[in-house]
Amino acid sequence: MKVDLPSLTNADIKKLTEWRRNLHRHPELSGEEERTAATVAAMLRETGPNSILTKIGGHGVAAIYDSGKPGPRVLLRCELDGLPIEDIADIPYRSTVSGKGHQCGHDGHMAMIAAMARLLGRKHPQRGAVILMFQPAEEDGSGARKVVEDAAFAELKPDFAFAIHNMPGVPFGQVRIVDGPVCCASRGIMLKLTGRTAHASQPETGVSPMPAISRLMPELSAMSSPGGTSTSDPEFTLVTITHTDMGAPAFGVAPGEANLFATLRSLTDEGMTALIEKVEALARKVAQENELKLEIRYTDVFVTCRNDTVATSIVCDALDRIGVAHGPGTLPLRGSEDFGYFGRGAKIALMMLGSGEDLPALHNPDYDFPDDLIPIGARIYASIVGVARIWSVADLDL
Repeated sequence: MKVDLPSLTNADIKKLTEWRRNLHRHPELSGEEERTAATVAAMLRETGPNSILTKIGGHGVAAIYDSGKPGPRVLLRCELDGLPIEDIADIPYRSTVSGKGHQCGHDGHMAMIAAMARLLGRKHPQRGAVILMFQPAEEDGSGARKVVEDAAFAELKPDFAFAIHNMPGVPFGQVRIVDGPVCCASRGIMLKLTGRTAHASQPETGVSPMPAISRLMPELSAMSSPGGTSTSDPEFTLVTITHTDMGAPAFGVAPGEANLFATLRSLTDEGMTALIEKVEALARKVAQENELKLEIRYTDVFVTCRNDTVATSIVCDALDRIGVAHGPGTLPLRGSEDFGYFGRGAKIALMMLGSGEDLPALHNPDYDFPDDLIPIGARIYASIVGVARIWSVADLDL
């Protein structure tokens, strides 16, 4: 007997759009998502999950819809955090928080998962379980790791984890997906070089970091792959100098201290390990040759996001069943996504959902997630749940 899947009504879509725009007005940065998490938890309670877990890995929220019967445990993930970017979009629901915005579209990702909460509330899983994961702190790379390492996450035990990221520049409603690496590993490196100040008329009496900085910037950049832009090379690496400062803004003092920041990228985690070794070796060599003290710190650490073969096959099957065009496009991306941490215990697949070819890019100050993607994303997730046979075999006829 055919069992129809639940579907969003026009009223649902209107409410989800309003909910998304409310989130857009009130962005919160990584680790600060208290209001957003409370808004999410209130929405989830109305859909009747078996349980709701809060404060996972910080402000993370998870809703569990469990059949109580054997079957796959499928996690669907979105992100809570916004960006430290002023929202200049000409829209009536522009961010009300100075210097903060949702220019990565995480408000839209949350709305797509909120749509799934409505569907799961109307049609509970008949086997296995669905976990809706609202993850904190994606933008600084810390959230997924903290979620996965949180003792509460052990209760969830997902077999599969899926996520959608909106992608301007890709035709609206099309999906980009690939088996294998989909996003690069990356991390920020901070080099602090300390020498000794001197009077500007007697620089020889001090130890200036200027020669070291002048050498490190081009030599670090030269560690990038030839061309430095194509991820088609399995050995792809990219080093981008992002910041430097030296001494005080004065004319009477020769500098005695400098800082150099760079972002390191590689297609694989193994490639990142090798790149780190090369970068640190160069920094130590240059510091020693210039009689400088060297301090090295790292921040914003992302592992490679690598799609699993089986999980990718489920996504492609789900997309085919609902007639959504898909392909690899220009994947893997040079950017990073901390969703890769969920791959440590589950089979994962991250897909890029086209938000249109004529929109601002992600992280542009005027980017705004297109509301028309909400029902499309929800239908993709519903199809994935159907292919995983969470609702029933009959649900495969989407």
